[in-house]
Amino acid sequence: MKTYQVIGLMSGTSLDGLDVAWCEFWIEKNCWHYRIIEAETYTYDIKWRKILGQLHRMSAKAFAETDAMFARLMAGYVNSFCEKYSCNANLIASHGQTIFHNPSESYTTQIGNGAVLAALTGKNVVADFRSADVALGGQGAPLVPFGDRMLFGKFDYCVNLGGFANISFEIANKRIAFDICPANFIINKLYSEAISAKSNAGVFDRGGAYAKQGRFIETLFEQLNRLDYYQMNYPKSLGREWVETDFLPALNNLPYNKRDVLHTIYHHIAFQIAVVMNKLPGRKALFTGGGTYNDYLMSLIKLYAPEKELVIPDKKTIDYKEALVFAFLALFRTKGKINCLKSVTGAKRNSSAGAIYRGKLK
Repeated sequence: MKTYQVIGLMSGTSLDGLDVAWCEFWIEKNCWHYRIIEAETYTYDIKWRKILGQLHRMSAKAFAETDAMFARLMAGYVNSFCEKYSCNANLIASHGQTIFHNPSESYTTQIGNGAVLAALTGKNVVADFRSADVALGGQGAPLVPFGDRMLFGKFDYCVNLGGFANISFEIANKRIAFDICPANFIINKLYSEAISAKSNAGVFDRGGAYAKQGRFIETLFEQLNRLDYYQMNYPKSLGREWVETDFLPALNNLPYNKRDVLHTIYHHIAFQIAVVMNKLPGRKALFTGGGTYNDYLMSLIKLYAPEKELVIPDKKTIDYKEALVFAFLALFRTKGKINCLKSVTGAKRNSSAGAIYRGKLK
């Protein structure tokens, strides 16, 4: 049985660190299977959290420097990982760190220079997964649904609770997916502000214990649910830009304490996720991403979607599913096969997305 080994790298909007997952894929009975051999998260220090969190406001020179330096940082982590676990995989899938994502104006940018990463690891690299789809008129996101279809097809839908909550499902043999609402991105930011943390990255409301003690603000809940994005049809996606221009202004000058505001936002997130799930046939939902560890948030989702079965898998799948799927996307890219679906992103056509950089020549 032929197997393929790929190292998946994922750095999300929560800015907590780089996920590195050594993955193996194979075909059995005409279906793709996987295992995560080893995985580790390399936590960013305060300096890097600050740089990544503010880069969208910096100069072009600072941007170019950071693009290369972030690739060097990732290369160092990959080389350490491979030495520690004796990993000999020769292909890296690098999502990079999203700095700009504005498909309505035809651009998206993830830093972590692929050429630098390939040169310093000596491995082949697939990076820049989103730009081609945006050029084809798509949202460039979400991309994980291709992996949901191929690797997690036994579930009626897959929900990821990362910086943003997104969902993926099948309708009439077409994969559909979209971002639902902000999740950890807004929770971490508001929690950090509430407790006056020095850095709003890497700070989180463990288990939802802080927000759980707050009070529900019905007027704020209703106001947030009326945001235009929630009335839009898919395909659609969210980014930092939308949070800053549409979501945060609704929170300005509120006559409520921060705990009550955060408590209400938890309800808002759970409600929006449930609204989507409750409209769909089937009941078995796979939940992954850091938000699955937030007991209070998960309990609210169950409250608003009582007929659905919320499935929480093993820890490796929770933590590294996105890195796993990008590794899978890279494998398909190197074979010149479709890995980006127009039914998900709204692009003109399906595509084989990702820029390929060669490491050591044989």
